[in-house]
Amino acid sequence: MEKLFDITLKNRKILYRILENTPKEQLVKIPEGFRNSIWWNIAHVVVTQQLLVYKMSNLEMKIDTAIIDKYKKGTVPDGTATDEEIEMMSAFLFSTAEWVEEDYNNGIFKEFNEYTTTPKITLTNVEDAIAFNVYHEGVHLGVILSLEKALLSN
Repeated sequence: MEKLFDITLKNRKILYRILENTPKEQLVKIPEGFRNSIWWNIAHVVVTQQLLVYKMSNLEMKIDTAIIDKYKKGTVPDGTATDEEIEMMSAFLFSTAEWVEEDYNNGIFKEFNEYTTTPKITLTNVEDAIAFNVYHEGVHLGVILSLEKALLSN
């Protein structure tokens, strides 16, 4: 599990650098041929981790449900992000990763509701959820890198 937590943190550092170094108008822009923005993808990975790990374990999520509802699977970006939202998500990139590791090491994950993901991977326990989340974040990092390339070519 330590390796999974380490990979997550390394990925989150990359996302943080992108969030901090991309002008806001580029963060929220949806290039032609894409369905979402860099901003939406970053917020989405943070939200999805909370849903996969905490909600599926019947535990309270550590992020406000309004944020969860705005960036969960199936949502569509509205093309906006306030400075406060960006600041909050910057902090959540690290705090949520740290909370999962701490909570896992403290043994709080006792239950899990089996869940089959969109790519048809069935998660049966919190370890599966944490492992799948690493894959999920990697997919979205790839999308973000494609978005950056598309934005540069415009």
